[in-house]
Amino acid sequence: MSWTEIVRIPADVEQPDKIVWGFTARQVAILAVIGTAVYLGYTAFGERIPLTAFAAIALPVTVVGVLLAVGTHDGISLDRFLLAALRHHRSPKHLVAEPGDVPPPPTWVAANPGPLPAPLKLPAREVAGDGLVDLGPDGVVAIAEVSTVSFALRTPDEQDGLVAAFGRWLNSLSGPVQILVRAERVDLTTTIATLQERVPQLPHPALAHAAHEHAAFLTELATRHELLRRQVLLVIREPSTGAGAKTAAAARAYRRLDEAARLLGACGLTVRLLDGPAVTALLASCFDPTAPPLPADELARPDEAISVRGRR
Repeated sequence: MSWTEIVRIPADVEQPDKIVWGFTARQVAILAVIGTAVYLGYTAFGERIPLTAFAAIALPVTVVGVLLAVGTHDGISLDRFLLAALRHHRSPKHLVAEPGDVPPPPTWVAANPGPLPAPLKLPAREVAGDGLVDLGPDGVVAIAEVSTVSFALRTPDEQDGLVAAFGRWLNSLSGPVQILVRAERVDLTTTIATLQERVPQLPHPALAHAAHEHAAFLTELATRHELLRRQVLLVIREPSTGAGAKTAAAARAYRRLDEAARLLGACGLTVRLLDGPAVTALLASCFDPTAPPLPADELARPDEAISVRGRR
């Protein structure tokens, strides 16, 4: 005799398990701490103060505890959100590229410099010419840009094929992979300038008029709206330990990227490995998205000293 049991699996596979009355272990721990604190407070002061006064004190504490246990903010539990906010408030806001502690200013400086900046500790040590990011003891990282497909416009059979091909790639993973979807601003200044420069070269006046109209449309569009483009990045990390491990880790990262390009190609996706300048520009834009891209000839090498020439 055989029987089948249907078990519902949540869409969020990382959702914590419910253990008691629909509460998770974290929520039960918070409620237990709040309940214990209220009980101990009543045991210690319940007979010394009126019950209404004790209720006026215990009720806000209980409400705050329940909110911490069951409340969420942008999908994050409220207790974790408050802890993250506290860590952010206590963390230094001014960071400088310094290997050790930042020395204090000399004693003869009369002005109050305020809090000292903290050293900026980045996991990335160097960006090689081929685009690999050296993470030191954590290995190497290869970053590739992936194109997108319109899933909603596909037929049900095509959608099933896309999901199956993507699932085959996920099942083939043998190491850490990160899929990063970021939005960046689009600057149409170069496109508009290039279009206006080529207008005199057009062979027909109607084409020149259409080009002028299109340049005016792009100018108005960039003025009235904040244009964004979506960029999908595939980040593959390979650990490296021991002598000569960097070369082996780089070879494994390249091999995994080739495998990803082959399997994701069945979904109609194109995987393009970013070279050194592209990775450098990407990391710089992540630190300051509003800053314009720096020319490649103005970037210093890791072993190059940076000097500033002042004016008199």
